[in-house]
Amino acid sequence: MAAGDMRSVAAVDGRGSLVAVVALCVRYLPVLIMLAVWELVGRSGLVSQQMLPGIGAIAAAFLDLLQSGELVVNAWRSLSRAATGLGLAVLVGMTVGLLMATRPLFRTLFNPLVRILYPMPKSALIPLVMIWFGLGDASKIFLIFLGCLLPVIVSAYNGARGVNPFIVWSATSLGASKEQVLREIILPAALPDILAGCRTALAFSFILMVSSEFVIAKDGLGFLIGSLGDGGNYPAMFAVILTVASTGFVADRLFGSFVSHRLRWKEQA
Repeated sequence: MAAGDMRSVAAVDGRGSLVAVVALCVRYLPVLIMLAVWELVGRSGLVSQQMLPGIGAIAAAFLDLLQSGELVVNAWRSLSRAATGLGLAVLVGMTVGLLMATRPLFRTLFNPLVRILYPMPKSALIPLVMIWFGLGDASKIFLIFLGCLLPVIVSAYNGARGVNPFIVWSATSLGASKEQVLREIILPAALPDILAGCRTALAFSFILMVSSEFVIAKDGLGFLIGSLGDGGNYPAMFAVILTVASTGFVADRLFGSFVSHRLRWKEQA
């Protein structure tokens, strides 16, 4: 390749990178504005810097927590609970939702329970869960499981019920068994709704993870937020809060990328 061509390619790559950076900044401009307003309010004296510490103080506290290992250990405990509860909820919720949509007996048994439990705030069950399971990991995992279960059930049920019945009848008339219809027709057709429910459940897992650890935990990010706040270490408390928010954001973006890759056939269609 000639030197002039190489320079042209490099210039095009450079402009493409610049456009990508500008697009990224524009996309997250509200976050940058919020951080700037946060810093200005703290420096203006309208709010005490002890109650609203600056970004620099929060960053320093974050580095201290990271170097001491306290943040890593508690984050691992929290995320392992959230992942376990969420994983169980996805497996059980998908199964129950699909069975409710395709088996009248399951719909009769589970539909009233889902309607009763769905609008109930799951954090209201913390005292009861604490009595049943104690203060160990089981109580937090069960609460996360229960909160994440219902969105997955409802999304799987709605997705399966929305499958065109003529396709199901055609497959049945051609000799497909009920298991084949469920596996090869209903499940792929309901997958977009199921993944949407799983994404909602992912957000619920972070909410319930922190709220349960506030009350019934001796470690974890929720416990760390409460203990730092009680001790008056507000920069470190905000550092943990922003860590939870950032981790949830990254998890949601990764899951969104997975969904886009998994459902690329739908966009092509």
